[in-house]
Amino acid sequence: MSSLLIVTVLIVIGALLFDFINGFHDTANAIATSVSTKALKPRHAILLAATMNFVGALTFTGVAKTITSDIIDPFKMHNGHAVIFAALLSAIAWNLITWYFGIPSSSSHAIIGSIAGAAIAASGFAALKYAGFLKIIEGLVISPILAFIVGFIIYSIFKVIFRNYNLTKTNRIFRIIQILTAALQSYSHGTNDAQKSMGIITMALIANGFVTSTDIPLWVQVACACAMGLGTSIGGWKIIKTVGGKIMKIRPINGVAADLTGAFIIFGATYVHLPVSTTHVISSGILGVGSSHRLKGVKWGTAQRMLITWVITLPISALLAGIIYHIINLIF
Repeated sequence: MSSLLIVTVLIVIGALLFDFINGFHDTANAIATSVSTKALKPRHAILLAATMNFVGALTFTGVAKTITSDIIDPFKMHNGHAVIFAALLSAIAWNLITWYFGIPSSSSHAIIGSIAGAAIAASGFAALKYAGFLKIIEGLVISPILAFIVGFIIYSIFKVIFRNYNLTKTNRIFRIIQILTAALQSYSHGTNDAQKSMGIITMALIANGFVTSTDIPLWVQVACACAMGLGTSIGGWKIIKTVGGKIMKIRPINGVAADLTGAFIIFGATYVHLPVSTTHVISSGILGVGSSHRLKGVKWGTAQRMLITWVITLPISALLAGIIYHIINLIF
């Protein structure tokens, strides 16, 4: 077995591990509100999320192609296997650190920052495809802002429609609806998040000469879908606790509004082939719903802590990836 093939296999394993960690790190995104309101038992919610994430991951490939070719050129990448391996190690490390402390940070920011940081370490700033990279950054920045606005609007509409309804009866109805919206949000999560690992694997296959097109191989789609589904089945309980209760006290009607917001924004991003942070989108949607419900009911201290993590994730992961790249070069 050639050394290039061994390195490629290690990168594939690393990408699937990232996808697996992304699954349990981001499980909270799809099911935290339904668990918080007791619309679903935790075990049932995780099973639902795992299944729908798997299905969603098999449905689209546009985001994967963006990751493959819009940050750096995989056909001209210098020392490509080391760049991709360093990026994966950096993103995995950051995900595990934030998971350990229960902080809902962004896997998207981590992997995109890591790819950029490792590429810059290898070839300088000229390695980046600035038009594509800035488009991705714009999507990452704008999507949570849109989620806040849409969440605020959707819940404002709900307040008008259901203001004269019996509270107990309304909660009971919306708990049932939440099962559907949790499934929808889990599906949307799979359509966007799992594709990031697909893009990384395809990038490695191109850089090492195993494929000559940015089309995502079927086996890559299936492998990433399985890894995402398995990771989701484990569940990220610390982050579920933060998203599901530490931002605001969530009732079923709040949860439905937040779920619809998240699914709408994520589907929109997937449609235009942009990777977004599902963590940012869903947390911002909850903040928008909470602000519409009662501004003082939002725990802004938690929101501030999350915001700081969101802001620092991309530069820290880029720096970490650059350091890891140089270490890999020294060793090998």
